[in-house]
Amino acid sequence: MISVKRIYEQPEKSDGLRVLVDRLWPRGMSKQRAAVDLWLKELAPSDALRQWFGHKPERWLEFKSRYHREIEKFREPLGRFTEAGRKQAITLLFAAKDEKHNNAVALLEYLRE
Repeated sequence: MISVKRIYEQPEKSDGLRVLVDRLWPRGMSKQRAAVDLWLKELAPSDALRQWFGHKPERWLEFKSRYHREIEKFREPLGRFTEAGRKQAITLLFAAKDEKHNNAVALLEYLRE
């Protein structure tokens, strides 16, 4: 099972493998408190796309479309990642305040397609 969680929430054993999918390390978060097992910053949106989106909900659908095109080059490794999620819990971590409109949610949607 693959899920998403804000990195500022308390880590739980049920999180399984905790994977940070942001390009930048979260502000004010120590590595110990974050309890990140893997940081895949290459799966984060490009700086240009991230800046264009600006976490504006009205740009969400276009952001997801553009982001999915960007990560298409990782299709094969992401397939293996999805397979691993069937065998163990994986939690995609993000720092954004908006829990519905962020790259971790968009990545989860991509993985489910």
